[in-house]
Amino acid sequence: MSKRVQQQPGFVLHHRPFRDTSQILDILTRDHGRIAVVARGSRGAKSRLAGVLRPFLPLRVSWVAKSDLGTLTGAEAAGAPGRLLGDALLSAYYVNELMLNFLHRDDAQPEIFALYGDVVAALGRTTDVAATLRDFELELLGLLGYAISLDHEAGSDEDVIADRFYDYRVEQGPVPVERSEGPLVFRGAVLLGIAARRFDDAEVVRAAGRLLREVIDFHLGGKELRSRKVLREVHRGRISR
Repeated sequence: MSKRVQQQPGFVLHHRPFRDTSQILDILTRDHGRIAVVARGSRGAKSRLAGVLRPFLPLRVSWVAKSDLGTLTGAEAAGAPGRLLGDALLSAYYVNELMLNFLHRDDAQPEIFALYGDVVAALGRTTDVAATLRDFELELLGLLGYAISLDHEAGSDEDVIADRFYDYRVEQGPVPVERSEGPLVFRGAVLLGIAARRFDDAEVVRAAGRLLREVIDFHLGGKELRSRKVLREVHRGRISR
């Protein structure tokens, strides 16, 4: 039995060529989650969809599906594209990769859909990309059921103390330690700053990046994200100049 959906809010997450003039799209939709569809003829020179099926543009999409791979029957812009340049653009592709890796097909997550739209818009207007991403990552992990505990010691009700050091263990939380160095060792004040989203503090936002990278890598099973690698290489190139 086929399913027909009309005028569903969505964003293109990824596209890849299919046959001569078509492409396969991964689309994040509000009420149907992440879907995969064939957009027939959409890469052709005369296709009306050529300028529409692109990332970060709010869409209204229609499709019919008899299996896991549906067929796109229509798409139109439902808003202005995000004004994304430089690090903001690379970061938006990183957000797309997280959606592709964390979200299951056909699993509606309207709160995550709303969060995605918000972060794309925020990246288009912010001058602090790092803070925007850290806030998004914390929200996403919470919505996925991977919320991280930062203000209580692992396995107890003891509050994290500002002037102590803690080793953050992904499956447990902050564990008090006597040392001040280590891949995931942080001052209590910094962990409390991350919990409070004090990302106007340079030390807190750097520490949040270090922590969240490890937590996300853990939940992705160590899979390297291409967009993160590109960002790292771009920044390395700027430093070497």
